[in-house]
Amino acid sequence: MAAEQISHGVPPSLSAKVVGSFAYLTVRDRLPTILTRVIDTIHRNKNKFFEQFGESGIQAEKQAISLLSKLRNELQTDKPVLALTDGLQDTESWNQYLQRHQNMQGDQEAVSWFKSPWLYVECYMYRRIQEAIWLNPPICDYDVFNEGKAQSYFESQQAVMALCTYLEEVNKNMEETSKNQLSEHFNKLLKVSLWGNKCDLSISAGQENSQKTSPIDSLNSLQTFILVDDSNVVWSTLNSIEEPGQQEKSTSGRVDFVLDNAGFELVTDLIFADFLVSSGLACEVRFHGKCFPWFVSDVTAQDFQWTIRQTMTANHKWMSKSGVQWQKYMKEGVWSYHDHPFWTLPHEFCDMSTDAPDLYATLMEANLLLFKGDLNYRKLTGDRHWDHTVGFDTSLRGFGPAPLCSLRTLKANVQVGLQPGQGEKLTSQDPDWMTSGKYAVIQFYSPKSVQT
Repeated sequence: MAAEQISHGVPPSLSAKVVGSFAYLTVRDRLPTILTRVIDTIHRNKNKFFEQFGESGIQAEKQAISLLSKLRNELQTDKPVLALTDGLQDTESWNQYLQRHQNMQGDQEAVSWFKSPWLYVECYMYRRIQEAIWLNPPICDYDVFNEGKAQSYFESQQAVMALCTYLEEVNKNMEETSKNQLSEHFNKLLKVSLWGNKCDLSISAGQENSQKTSPIDSLNSLQTFILVDDSNVVWSTLNSIEEPGQQEKSTSGRVDFVLDNAGFELVTDLIFADFLVSSGLACEVRFHGKCFPWFVSDVTAQDFQWTIRQTMTANHKWMSKSGVQWQKYMKEGVWSYHDHPFWTLPHEFCDMSTDAPDLYATLMEANLLLFKGDLNYRKLTGDRHWDHTVGFDTSLRGFGPAPLCSLRTLKANVQVGLQPGQGEKLTSQDPDWMTSGKYAVIQFYSPKSVQT
């Protein structure tokens, strides 16, 4: 593996083998904490399982807990990573990926929790949680993270009301809005969607992490924490779609959101998507989420539908109006939700064209791809020891189905595209700058333009 990395100039993956690193602390402390919370949640719901399914529900609860306790022990004692046994549609892909890593490492050491790429073992843990649930009908559809996601939504109600009120004002005056004003609204809602990413339950190991204040009011004070801000290029990319004289793109196009967290962050994405459609900057929005519960708070189809329903029935005029509008967009096909097994595989996105050519082809049809959050950023850049000044385009290693933008608050120690000296300065001022969620980036890349 080392020889391959040297020959291609690609740095090694972040890994828990570096004692004291953020990857090490995550695998040692945060992942076992998340597993303990999952076990507690299942145990706390055993009466519910009994009411729904009788004795078989209790039996399933015990067996799932037993599998998860075994998983926690494997993790904490750095045991070899095991092949999956549940026979789901992605099982073979996971087991092939494990085999690939085993072949790279040779016979000298097994693929294990602390010695293998952090991105891989963290994804693997969530897939094993799914296996423990799936192997135990009748609770095989149970979402162990649902309570936390719902709580995040309800605890952010004040902020959601403020956003829906702002959107109502913008939409009401849309016809009189100048291009400059439109650009200003776009900029604000793009940044609300960016900072919505602070509300991440996997980074807080499942503890409450919601938005209490109006996000619009916080934007000015947060601006200095955006380390790379390509929002102007994102704006001009969307505007070039409808520029006269470009025959092949005379109408507004399609924007795809590759979603991250449910709860408040998802609402910020829906608000932004609503604005893109109502302003004519997009005529279609596709949302991409996860096939099953993932990284504590990631969006599933159930979360997506639930959020729209909750907003529709909210006891607040502009919230319910927004929810009704979102449901209408879904019904008319202006918005659509999609999931794909690739989003819950451990692969870097540069593997997508080979390992999920159907998904890659779908993304190629978009005029703009918005990748939300930290995990997407880690997969875009391969979660590797890149130098901070390496270009975002270089770190993508050939991935570029369409113009794309990463909206991410930093919660893992990978960051590219910084100015010379910027990373060192941040490290001296704030040693935790890469992992605290305090800083953010809006990073853009287009395969169509030469990056300078």
